This record gives sequence, C-alpha cells and structure tokens, in this order.
Amino acid sequence: MANDVSAGSTTTTTIAGRLALFVTLLAFGLGYTRVIDAVTPGDAVVLARYIGGISLFLVGLLAFRDRDTASGTAFTSLGALWFAWSLSAQGQVAADAAGLFLALFAAVVLSLTLAGGDPLTQATYGLFLVSLVLLAVARFDGASGLAKVGGWFAVAAGAVAWYAATAALAHWPTALSRRAAGRGVTAAG
Repeated sequence: MANDVSAGSTTTTTIAGRLALFVTLLAFGLGYTRVIDAVTPGDAVVLARYIGGISLFLVGLLAFRDRDTASGTAFTSLGALWFAWSLSAQGQVAADAAGLFLALFAAVVLSLTLAGGDPLTQATYGLFLVSLVLLAVARFDGASGLAKVGGWFAVAAGAVAWYAATAALAHWPTALSRRAAGRGVTAAG
C-alpha cells in the first residue's frame, strides 16, 4: 500500500515552509477566534513577522535555489505578505485599509490555490483564502462574528498545513489509492 500513497512534496524546504505556515496560521486564526482569553490577532504579530514573514521568505528562496518554483513562489509571496501584515497590525490602520490589505492578500492566496499542486496544499490555500475573504469583509463591515468564523478557517488551514508537513516527515498517507475500495466496489455500494 505504501506505493499507492501520495505524500505530496517531501522536499526539506516544502516541509519547513508548511510547518512555518502552520504556526503562523494557527496563531493568527486563534487570535481572531478569541477562544483563548486575552489572545487577540495582535498577539500573532511577532510570529507573523519572524516565522510567517522572514522564515517563509527564506524558505521560499531556498526552494527557488532547488528549482521548486511552485513552493518558492508561494513561500516568498506569503512571507512578504505576513511581514507586511505584522508591520501594519502594530500601527493604527483604518478598518477599511486593513480590509483592503486582507482582500489583496486573499487575491494572492487565490492565485496560489488555483495554481494546483497536491490536494493538501490546495486545501491549505483554499481554507486560508476563505479566511482572508471573511476577515476582509468583517473589517469593512465591523462584524466581529464574521471575523471569528474567518479565524476558524485560518486555524483549519493551519491544521492542514501541519498534517501535510507531518505526513511527509512520517510517511503518513495523504491520498487514497484508486484501488482502495477494491475491485467492483462503487461509491453507491
């Protein structure tokens, strides 16, 4: 069965990038969910700057060096955007300006989602895209309930990024083979 399982990209840079994205998305998302008392999105600023910003950007440059243009593009773009978010989150930014930044961030993540790749990468970017759209709308409208939902989508995206990295390291399955259901078995039974 091990030959029938796809672990997606298992390069060191991709794994490191996914782990950095996991930590950043989890901290960012949990801040918006407010599920932990006194933890806000602003508390994710340091992680967003150093892990999401600088680390992801450096991992992206290493991916380019390894001729992995998909990971290089994703990680350098996300690194630059996380770094910019961390700087803007500390200042007094108007709600509409913050919403615009999140919408632009979402446009970049939409490109990454549509670029394809393995299913876990697409799921990570897809969930993150929904999160950013919800957070942008919440900033424009001042809807804190919508921001909490957006935070949960970021947490889910972080969980998928964590699983993708851990699955590659531990050789866990990330996709079922086409033969998993057995001969003659259909979805209808």
